[in-house]
Amino acid sequence: MPRTDVALADPRLAAAAARLGPGLVREAVAGAQARARAGELPPERVLDAAVAALPAAVTTLRPVLNATGVVLHTNLGRAPLSPAAVDAVTGAAGYVDVEYDVATGSRARRGRGTLAALRAAVPDAEDVLVVNNGAAALVLATTALAAGKEVVVSRGEMVEIGDGFRLPDLIASTGARLREVGTTNRTHLADYADALGPATGCVLKVHPSNFRVEGFTSSVHVAELARLGAPVVVDVGSGLLGPHPLLPDEPDARTALRDGATVVTASGDKLLGGPQAGLVLGRGDAVDRLRRHPLARAVRVDKLTLAALEATLRGPVPPILTALTADAERLRARCVLLADLVGGAVVPSEGAVGGGGAPGQGLPGWAVALPAELAGPLRTGEPCVVGRVERDRLLLDLRCVPEDDDERLAAAVRACTS
Repeated sequence: MPRTDVALADPRLAAAAARLGPGLVREAVAGAQARARAGELPPERVLDAAVAALPAAVTTLRPVLNATGVVLHTNLGRAPLSPAAVDAVTGAAGYVDVEYDVATGSRARRGRGTLAALRAAVPDAEDVLVVNNGAAALVLATTALAAGKEVVVSRGEMVEIGDGFRLPDLIASTGARLREVGTTNRTHLADYADALGPATGCVLKVHPSNFRVEGFTSSVHVAELARLGAPVVVDVGSGLLGPHPLLPDEPDARTALRDGATVVTASGDKLLGGPQAGLVLGRGDAVDRLRRHPLARAVRVDKLTLAALEATLRGPVPPILTALTADAERLRARCVLLADLVGGAVVPSEGAVGGGGAPGQGLPGWAVALPAELAGPLRTGEPCVVGRVERDRLLLDLRCVPEDDDERLAAAVRACTS
C-alpha cells in the first residue's frame, strides 16, 4: 500500500494538485487506499485508481447539453452566455477598473461601461441601474418608492414565481402595504383610481409571465395607469428590452417607458440572453432615488456580471436568440442526421420559451425520439444530456443544442446503447 506522501508525489497527482487543489487529490488518494484495504483492488493499483477518481474540475456544476427544447430552462441556468460574454468574464476575473478611473487615478462610478451600454440599448430610459437579480430590482423599486406606504396592484397580477416565492411576500418585506384592486380575471382603471390617495407609494403592474388567464378578462394598460398621477412600476417579466416579432404579446421595457412607466424592472438572464441580473430603467429622478437607497448596496452587482452584461449588450447575438429563432427545417435536417447515427425516429416537437416568458406560446420544431429508459443514463453520462420524456419516449430536441455539439450528442447516445 503506497503511503499518502508517496502517492501525492506521483507526477500525475502532483499536477492534479496544482490544478484542482491538494484537498480533492488527498480525497481521491484516501478513497483509493480505502478500497485497497477493503480488498476491492490490489495495492499496486491505488495510484491509478486515485487518478481515475479525480474530478474534471473543482466545481461540482456540470456542463449540460440542453435537449429539452426549453430555451430558458431555469433549472439549467436559464440563458447560456455568448462567447463574447464568456471572454468578458474571464477578463474580469482579475483586477479590473470596475470602480476606478485610470486617467485620473480616482474612484469612478461602478460599472459605468455597462450602464452606458444599457442606456444605449434602451434610449427611452433617462437613467439605468443594475442589481443582482430581477426580484432584487422589484424589491428595491418598491422599497425606495413606497416603504411605509401602499403598493396598489391588481389581484390578477399577484403572481408566484419559482420555488414558492410570492409577490405579496416580496412586497411585505419592503415595509410597504399591499393594496389589492379588481378581481382575478378583470381589473379596470376605476379600480386603481378609487384606491389612490395620500397613502399611495406607487402603482405596480406585474406581467404574469408564467401563466395565462383567458376568457372573460380585462386589464389596464401602462399608459392609462400613468395618467393617474402616481409613480408606476412595471415588471416586464422575461426581460425583453424592445418588441420582438416572434413574441407579440410579451411586454418590453421600451414600450412600457414610452407609455409613461416611472420605473421598469427586468431580468438579464432571460430573453436578453445575459447573466443573472436585475435591470432597472426609468425616469432619472426615480432611478437616482433607487441608487441612493441603502438597500441598493445590499443588492449590488459584482464585476463578473457587469462584464458579461456589457458584452451581451454590445456584442453579437446571444445563443438564446439563436435558439428562439431556429429554423424548423434546419432543425429537422439535423434530427434526421442524428436519428441515422443513433437509430431513433424523427418526430415533431414543440419547444417553449421557458423562464417565465411567453406562457403557452409554442416553438414548432423537431426531435429525435428514443426509448424513455435512456433518459437516466444520458443525464449521468459524459457529456450530460438532458432531454424531455413525453408519452413514454425520450425526445432529444436540438433547438438549444449548438450545431457543433451534434456529434458529441450522438456519441453520448451511442455510449448508452452500446
